[in-house]
Amino acid sequence: MVEIVRNANELEKVILKEPHGSVAEVSLFGGQVISCKNERGEELLFLSSKATLKPPKQIWGGITVCFPKFCNMGALERQGFAKTRLWSIDPETPFLSSGSSSTGDGSNKAVIDLLLKPSENDRRIWPHIFELRLQVALGPGGDLILTLRARNTDSKPFTFTIGLHTYLSVSDISEVRVEGLETMDYLDNVRHLERFTEQGDALTFEGEVDRIYLSTPTKVAIIDHDKKRTYVLKKEGFSDTALCGK
Repeated sequence: MVEIVRNANELEKVILKEPHGSVAEVSLFGGQVISCKNERGEELLFLSSKATLKPPKQIWGGITVCFPKFCNMGALERQGFAKTRLWSIDPETPFLSSGSSSTGDGSNKAVIDLLLKPSENDRRIWPHIFELRLQVALGPGGDLILTLRARNTDSKPFTFTIGLHTYLSVSDISEVRVEGLETMDYLDNVRHLERFTEQGDALTFEGEVDRIYLSTPTKVAIIDHDKKRTYVLKKEGFSDTALCGK
């Protein structure tokens, strides 16, 4: 089921529900997933208690869309401006306001398609024309699937970086380990982007971690021993994996 509601700040958000009880919420401000609860009602994403959910400040938490850059690049703000813009529901991909919508892959999912195009102010700080499309789908088993596509509608080529910055809800960070990044090279942002190779069998957090792992596998597991919960993150089309925690 897909519903559109307005939050306390009179901004639209989309609620996706699947039959077993999983629920996801997507804010049109930032095109940002701000909540994802499993069938037991447990929140899987972290959202800061100071998050305002309205312009002009970004929403701290959930899943942030980073475009047209992921890291520091020129005069653009960190992680780009897509996270602080109002997205629209893509008029080319209708959905059902009640019941399930189909993604065309033979399975029923609650789906919403969002669209972002640059404003005149955006073109003053980044002089290119583009279409950014985000599909958020909640599957029958509670799987959350994000598909992000950028299209150049300009007359000249441009360079960009893009990413999905996911804030997971975990217990004590010392109880968390990450599997799937063993032997991978990474750039350490805490050490001025020096390059290292991951040595451990699994990564644990003994201090601040802010790294970009290069040419990573398609699957990474985040294991929270205290909550007895495992997050499995899968990616396609993204070459690297960023990992932050402290």
